[in-house]
Amino acid sequence: MFCVFFPHMRLHKCLLVMSHEAAAQSASLVFVCVHREHYDFLETLAPQLNGKVLVDVSNNLEKNMYPEANAEYLQRLIPGAHVVKAFNTLSAWALQNGPSDANRQVYLCGNNPEAKQAVAVISTKLGFTVQDRGSLSAARELEDFPLQLFPEWRLPMRLTVGLTAFFFFYLLTRDVIYAYVNEGKDISFRIMMSLANKVFPSVSLILLSLCYLPGVIAGFFQLYRGTKYKRFPDWLDRWMLCRKQLGLIALALASLHVLYTLIIPIRYYVRFRLAGSTISQIKNNKTSPFDTTMAWRTDSYYSIGALGFGLYLLLGISSLPSVSNALSWREFSFIQSKLGYLTLFFCTFHTYLYGWDRFLYVSQYKWYTPPGYMLCLVVPSLVLVFKLLLLLPCVDKSLSRIRQGWERTGPEKDSKKSLLA
Repeated sequence: MFCVFFPHMRLHKCLLVMSHEAAAQSASLVFVCVHREHYDFLETLAPQLNGKVLVDVSNNLEKNMYPEANAEYLQRLIPGAHVVKAFNTLSAWALQNGPSDANRQVYLCGNNPEAKQAVAVISTKLGFTVQDRGSLSAARELEDFPLQLFPEWRLPMRLTVGLTAFFFFYLLTRDVIYAYVNEGKDISFRIMMSLANKVFPSVSLILLSLCYLPGVIAGFFQLYRGTKYKRFPDWLDRWMLCRKQLGLIALALASLHVLYTLIIPIRYYVRFRLAGSTISQIKNNKTSPFDTTMAWRTDSYYSIGALGFGLYLLLGISSLPSVSNALSWREFSFIQSKLGYLTLFFCTFHTYLYGWDRFLYVSQYKWYTPPGYMLCLVVPSLVLVFKLLLLLPCVDKSLSRIRQGWERTGPEKDSKKSLLA
């Protein structure tokens, strides 16, 4: 008998040391916490483990490392035991701190229902939620879970990288290369600040609109089909499942846009231009008249942008698990849907104010290409227009009925119902 002190848990535990045979004989449920290459010693304990529940928590270093899953190999090694794959997707941090600060779900699979129930009882007592993934053939899928690197972020990150690269080279061509070729000016220094401060908000606005576009498309699908009980296409399902990641990336880019905008007044280029303009006015004994229209435009532009960014932050904060778990479904839906569309409207209006009447000047279309802000307005403008169509009373009433369970039936279905009656 040994007494052990766990400093991080502030606990004293008395442990009874015994042989493998004695431990296997006395326990009804055994956790196998060794790597697959060390399973061989368990074969000698087969008589003692007969009829016992073996919980396999092992993982591999890479996918398809072995021809069969570790749990399946363990079951074949000790056929008299009931192997259950569980707890392998939880980190040591989750087990130490409990479900309040980490993952709440315990995935398990096994061929014996009673064995799985025994493991489920332990998981529930520890405060975790159990998800039964079926027979032991699902063990390979569970063992691959910890090896996945941000699987839900792959599509949003690829989209972000693609949009960022497109807008960067597009604006680089229009602003920097055009000035060098047509005017002989080297303004390549603007790549670091001015160009980046155009790319970030453009990509952010498009990603934000892509968070709400699938919901609009889903609404039109339901109107066209006349029912909510038909599955959406796979591409739309995948799109809807990554909306949270799209929104968080959009918030990060919007935050960079705000930070870069705050840095603009202290840039050398801006201070040099301001000083040059001031000295030129002093030499010529002239002053620029106050433009009330420009004052209204700039104040409205900054004010709408600040409101949009504030709502942006609210959406991001409410998506955190610690915050969303404290909200009811109606509250969460109100923030993410109603305030979400309001955020998209403010950010889109902010961009329209930035453009103002520039689209009327031919000089803005360098090499016959539209400015970058006009390109980034296409998707959010379409989303807002389509959403307004869905909010029309005649359309909204039909869509609400469909989402409440009503189905539009054709003549054939009506005739079948009358025959059954």
